[in-house]
Amino acid sequence: MRKEPACKGSCNCYFCEMLMLQKNNLFLLCAAFALLFTSCDSLFNNEEEKEPLARVGDTYLYKEDISTLIPDDMSKQDSTLFVTNYINNWASKQLFLTKSKINLPEEKLAEFDRLVSDYRADLYTRAYIEALVLQAQDTAVTKSQLQQYYEQEKENFKLNEKLVQLRFVGMPAQFLDKDGVKAKIRSWKDEDKRYLDSIAVQFKKIHFNDSVWVSASRVIEEIPPLTPMNEASHLKKSQFFELQDSLGVYLGVINNILEVNDTAPFEYVEPDIRQLILNRRRLNYVKKLETEIIDEAIKKKEFEVYDKE
Repeated sequence: MRKEPACKGSCNCYFCEMLMLQKNNLFLLCAAFALLFTSCDSLFNNEEEKEPLARVGDTYLYKEDISTLIPDDMSKQDSTLFVTNYINNWASKQLFLTKSKINLPEEKLAEFDRLVSDYRADLYTRAYIEALVLQAQDTAVTKSQLQQYYEQEKENFKLNEKLVQLRFVGMPAQFLDKDGVKAKIRSWKDEDKRYLDSIAVQFKKIHFNDSVWVSASRVIEEIPPLTPMNEASHLKKSQFFELQDSLGVYLGVINNILEVNDTAPFEYVEPDIRQLILNRRRLNYVKKLETEIIDEAIKKKEFEVYDKE
């Protein structure tokens, strides 16, 4: 039978105080351990374990590495096949990579590492420079700027193919008023234009803007009976042509012609000139950026070149 301490009740004896102190210490120790285990469990749970799909040596392919590559509308069968092929391709690359590191000469590996490093640096710097260019570049080009550039560089704008100004219509072979259309497209008075515009829905193809320069190759694409073999006889200045094949009849009038090595007309090369001006601005801006970033680094003592002697 357990005996109660003789000093039970409100007592201040030494033994009772020691007993109470031990109980309090034991409680605090248990509470500390409970808090520690709870924190550790929470910590481990927060670190979400990745789900591996495959392993080659110490390198793992995880499910999250491939999940974003599978379209949402892909069927289960197709996605399974896709994942299988991806894993096999990944494994073969990893295995070849491992073999290459073992079997290639050290100098070759060092060269490849340098190339990879240079390529990574190029990707970063190019993306950064392009972002700066897009933010700061002036893309407005006036007509006078375009014409001034054209006059200065006119000798560099030589044609490498024939250009044509023409009007033509393509119509079904059974078209009833072919002679009337032929007369109007040759006459080309204002009333003729209005009439042909009014019945344009009856034509298979039309091109009435004879002030626009078109390449001869494009004309040949639009008019099947016209070929590189017969274009010389039909594509002549002020020439009227009538061509027919099993699909239809083509009536046209050549307004003007420019031959190979002639100077390209301003209207034809205007889009190219605009792009050339913008490219020149971009290059000048990039050079300015390079100069400024080096000057700034020198001032901040972030860049210096040591004497080679």
